[in-house]
Amino acid sequence: MASMKASGRIRIIGGQLRNSRLDVPDLPGLRPTAERVRETLFNWLAPVISGVRALDLCAGTGALGIEALSRGAGAVQFVERDARAAQALRDNLARLKAQGGQVTSADALAYLQGASRPYGLVFLDPPFALDLWTSLAQRLESGGWLEPSAWIYVESPRQGAFRLPEGWALHREGVAGDVRYALYRRMAAVS
Repeated sequence: MASMKASGRIRIIGGQLRNSRLDVPDLPGLRPTAERVRETLFNWLAPVISGVRALDLCAGTGALGIEALSRGAGAVQFVERDARAAQALRDNLARLKAQGGQVTSADALAYLQGASRPYGLVFLDPPFALDLWTSLAQRLESGGWLEPSAWIYVESPRQGAFRLPEGWALHREGVAGDVRYALYRRMAAVS
């Protein structure tokens, strides 16, 4: 496969892969999570990241999932619908010798229709233009994809309007420019 032109590079900011660079392919709509936002998010996640199984849905560059692996996550499943972005992600994982990452090239909604395994941490950062937050969140919740007290990171437009499942409690949130980022905790159902 011919190599793809990279439009830039982003940096992993903490953990074993600190200061490693990820090649970012030149693809329309690819919007890596800003370093400042990732730093804040992973400060929030520091007490729970070690050994966690994570799902990086709509992975794009994979910066969130690779940052999680760098900081001690046990495994990360990356799901990315664009085959070129998925291949760039595989290439970055191989070049960095990042252990525990698996990349699936698939549409996120279709992926969530398959057999589930619960995750302790999910990164939900779909392309802003597709407005997938409500439908993806609902499938995560109803499809058995979340551990009882899972953490869910949601990145969205600052003025985005979507509905998250009732049992997701806001833990922390912030704003960076036109982006709202928030960490939710799934509350185990009381019977």
